[in-house]
Amino acid sequence: MRLPTLIGISGCLAVLGCGLAVAQEAMPEEAPASGQNCTWIAAPDEVQQRGLRARRDAYERTLQFTKSLPKTRAARSVPASELPVRNFIDEEIFARLQAEGVPAAPLASDEEFLRRVSLDLTGRIPSAQEVREFAADTDPAKRDNLIEKLLASEAFLDKWSLWLGDVLQNAASAQNRSQQINGRNALYKWIRNALTEDKSWRDIAAEMLTVNGNNYDAGTAGANFILRGFAPMGPAQDTYDLLLVKTASTFLGIGHYDCLLCHNGKYHLDNVSAWGVKVTRTEAQQMAAHFARVTMTARRTAESDFYYQSWDVAERPSGLYVLNTNSGNRPNRAPAMVHGIIVTSLAPVYRDGTPASGNWRESFVRSMIADPMFARNYANRLWKAMFGLALAEPVDGLDPARLDPRQQPPEGWTYQASHPWLLEKLAEHARMTDFHLRDLLRLMAQSTAYQLSSRYDGEWDMTKAPLFARRIPRRLDAEEVHDAIVKATQLPQPYTVQGFAEPFLWAAQLPDTSEPRSNGTARAFLDAFNRGNRDTLPRRQDGSILMWLNLMNSTFTTNRARATGNNASPYLAALARSGSNEEIVEDIFLTFLSRRPTDYERNVALKRLENAAAPAARATAVEDLAWALMNKIDFLFSY
Repeated sequence: MRLPTLIGISGCLAVLGCGLAVAQEAMPEEAPASGQNCTWIAAPDEVQQRGLRARRDAYERTLQFTKSLPKTRAARSVPASELPVRNFIDEEIFARLQAEGVPAAPLASDEEFLRRVSLDLTGRIPSAQEVREFAADTDPAKRDNLIEKLLASEAFLDKWSLWLGDVLQNAASAQNRSQQINGRNALYKWIRNALTEDKSWRDIAAEMLTVNGNNYDAGTAGANFILRGFAPMGPAQDTYDLLLVKTASTFLGIGHYDCLLCHNGKYHLDNVSAWGVKVTRTEAQQMAAHFARVTMTARRTAESDFYYQSWDVAERPSGLYVLNTNSGNRPNRAPAMVHGIIVTSLAPVYRDGTPASGNWRESFVRSMIADPMFARNYANRLWKAMFGLALAEPVDGLDPARLDPRQQPPEGWTYQASHPWLLEKLAEHARMTDFHLRDLLRLMAQSTAYQLSSRYDGEWDMTKAPLFARRIPRRLDAEEVHDAIVKATQLPQPYTVQGFAEPFLWAAQLPDTSEPRSNGTARAFLDAFNRGNRDTLPRRQDGSILMWLNLMNSTFTTNRARATGNNASPYLAALARSGSNEEIVEDIFLTFLSRRPTDYERNVALKRLENAAAPAARATAVEDLAWALMNKIDFLFSY
């Protein structure tokens, strides 16, 4: 590659920086937990400003991304009243824009919409032929038809199996109790099968939390979620607590139990949660008591046995949350006052005051699914996946006291959701459609609000991002970047994964973020895009120097930008043999960026090709163009 040549392609390199009671062995005693272990005491601003940071990031990401786009005529903003209202999403979004006198972006072009919805629903970019066919299609229902096609595709299963794997933290290894590769594979197959069968989020949650059996077995793979709730280096109560924290964060969006299981909410959550500030540690422990009869027993088998290092999850017939600890991960648990009586142990009581009955985990699930927070959390997480910013941020820091639009928030507080009624209607729609993933995604994708352009000539400031007056661009996940390069160059590199007979052709198919262990270069490339580890490191959307260096220099990228040689890209090799420079330029832009080039880009690219008359020079010019387009900002975004 010739770097000086590449710098001229739309100035792409100049803007690279814009990217954006458990059965367990006795453990040695540790010193009692202290204030230094408390996230609030250690960094109160970090806790208070998570929602603000999410909104600021959406604002800044949009600003930086749109500034980096080619200089074409800006899309004119329009009054929200002039946009078509397709469902209640549009009613809520556009009514808010009109009330605040904020114009909206126009509808996205066909090219823009095709790329966006393809990435958001399947994690794959469209081909050049798909772009041409969609743009030429005159059917008024073509966008709805495309959405249905994508929802029914195999790529949809890849994309949302990856998403669910992140949400459920499916990974072979962890800091606490490892699922091992066999457990991870079992849960991966279970997740994918659940999506294939269109299993509801309600049933997924129920099976995750109530299952008994071995974590390696296909029918009881949900045991891996319980297994990941084991808390090391402490008494059994630490595990009951961690199981509640994981469950409430994942299925209710309430992450504040991690704070409440150490101390009362008062004086700690005063500026964070109007609900949490009134919750006591004892009430949180009563919630955790639902898990006080869980047992995890190791299979003592030979290393050659399939069940080696596996765990059996079961439910004991008796047991309480005993208040008798002075070691572990949390402060001492001492007798507490409940209804005027000093008690030394706790039976489970759900947060709405409902005592557990029958099987405690099953009782918890019944109350959880009936809890309004279950549907709100589900709708809020999907909205963020599709719109780039949740209605209520952060998604795992929801405040039950500030979400119901039928009730005013407590004095001194405001609603947490930017559009309280919209979140409530989405939650109600989720219940009405029995929490089926495709139904809610279809509703969102069909809305005019989702189909607005990211280009916008209205005033753009910090207050506008939560109004959704325009599309908020999102940086592609690591696997999406990988698969975009593979699809564009038509040069996959199959990855073998332990426990699977067939290789994986797409990064989105990999069972967890520690793969592919069979290819260190590809793994390093994916890790550079902050895909996290589904344990201590969450997936992030911010950019980094390492990310850009990998795009420019990793052999994963450079090997796929070859038009000659034994391992050349079939697409680029064929393109280099094309007789028309005009055709080359248009096709390569449609392939990598899903759009036609601007006049400036076309002239620069044509000049590069015209100066390469010999076949070898022509192939090099095509390689340079491909490499430059893979390093353009818009290649890395769903916008």
